Amino acid sequence: MTDAPTDGASGKLPTGWRRWSWPGGLSARLLLLTVLFAVVAGLLVLIPSLAAYQEARFLDRVRAAELASLAVEVAPSRTVSNTMAAQLMNGAGVVSVAVQSGGVRTLLLEAPRMARAPELVDLRTRNPATWLAEPFWTLFGGDDRRVRVVAKPRFRAGDFVEVVIPNAPLKRELGGYLLGLMWVTAFISVVAGAGLFLWLNAFLVRPIRRITVAMERFRADPEDTAAHVAPSGRNDEIGRAEAELDRMQADLRAALSSRARLAALGEAVAKINHDLRNMLASAQIASERLASLGDPRVSQALPRLERALDRAITLASDVLNYGKTQEAPPQAATLRLAPALEAAAEDAGLSDGGVRLSADIDPDAEVSADPDQLHRILVNLLSNARQAMAASPGRAPGRVRVSLERRGPDMVIRLADNGPGVPEKAMPRLFQPFAGSGRAGGAGLGLAISRELAQGHGGDVVLVESGPEGSIFELRLPAVASAPAVTAASFGPGAGPGAGPAPADVEPVISRPARRPRGVGPRRPRASRRAT
Repeated sequence: MTDAPTDGASGKLPTGWRRWSWPGGLSARLLLLTVLFAVVAGLLVLIPSLAAYQEARFLDRVRAAELASLAVEVAPSRTVSNTMAAQLMNGAGVVSVAVQSGGVRTLLLEAPRMARAPELVDLRTRNPATWLAEPFWTLFGGDDRRVRVVAKPRFRAGDFVEVVIPNAPLKRELGGYLLGLMWVTAFISVVAGAGLFLWLNAFLVRPIRRITVAMERFRADPEDTAAHVAPSGRNDEIGRAEAELDRMQADLRAALSSRARLAALGEAVAKINHDLRNMLASAQIASERLASLGDPRVSQALPRLERALDRAITLASDVLNYGKTQEAPPQAATLRLAPALEAAAEDAGLSDGGVRLSADIDPDAEVSADPDQLHRILVNLLSNARQAMAASPGRAPGRVRVSLERRGPDMVIRLADNGPGVPEKAMPRLFQPFAGSGRAGGAGLGLAISRELAQGHGGDVVLVESGPEGSIFELRLPAVASAPAVTAASFGPGAGPGAGPAPADVEPVISRPARRPRGVGPRRPRASRRAT
């Protein structure tokens, strides 16, 4: 399989692309490795074969010389003529023969004195390294080289038989054998390598190439029917890869189709939501005019109408906010946490007459965060706590206690309430949009949006503990770094520079002046309720 290049725009394979390209493809690499392994295997066989062949030639000469020595012993006076001795030694391929028996060494056939001492090869005891190296000594040795070979006798009694063999004839024999062995080894290597390559290419490379091409085509066009890989039914890893790719393609096609439908639906919902907010804003203006009539029956029914309108506008705003493709990157800055909490508590509807905020933090404590996004996170968390406690009458006065501590490189804002806790059925999907609401009428977006914003800062929002005695959420943000100081003026009324720290001997409880209640939440200023 080759590393197939694709066209950047269409993702299709270029015309004329050679799948057997050299040398980047898997097929080419497999062929190269097959040839290499075949050559290595041939060399591993070649060297021992040469050594065994030379040892056999040594033994042949020793046995021939041993038989020639018997002719000397049966001759009269145990001597032969020089002509006969030369014939016997030429026939055996040696230049001298000696036999040792009973500790006495007898030279039976002797050649003229040699210019250099022969090299000893003892066939009775063999060293593997020397045995493998001897053929190369023979091949690269000079013609004047002699080899003294010692072996156990076979055809006569004695301690050993010793012969001296000239190197030149042995070198020619060994060279001829080496040449033939190389041809045979090369032929076997080519045949075996080609067979192995074709087998691996058919059963491994081609299926992998088919899977790769299908993936490339699927990436270029998921709707392309040619990108489908029909499973071959194999029970090995290739078959499993084909089956998993087929399932993955089916899942991705379904996900892409669902995503397209959701995108179209989301666009339609956004348009409807925008018009709906305008209509709800008009309805709120009408409800305020009805409140000025002074009719007791209208006054009795008006709070329920206002609560329904507030919930509808909040839901529409949350859906539009969450429907954004991506939150803006946070513009982190250093800001004091106490004014930020005060502004968030005001917008979340915390007050002395209802759920109170108790801030157990240093008035000068600072955090590093985007002011607007931190405000949204805190408002969501505090609003959830207030709504949960407001929906559980008969409990102790509601309170949300906020503390700040440093844990390593992070600042952790801890929000603990004394509400009824998060319902157990809502916990597994608490931070999932449209699925994590634990109260009736909730959209399930507040915590999902808060976590997304916190993670954009490199932090997180987690539920630490929840039970009948209340819930504890933690907001983790990076510790204060070098950044320009920011006032809390952007958080809304009452959060400007004039909001000084609480006295040291008074519990730092941030509470807002009581306002006209409207159902379960504070009445918003008219300007803030108008849809844009």
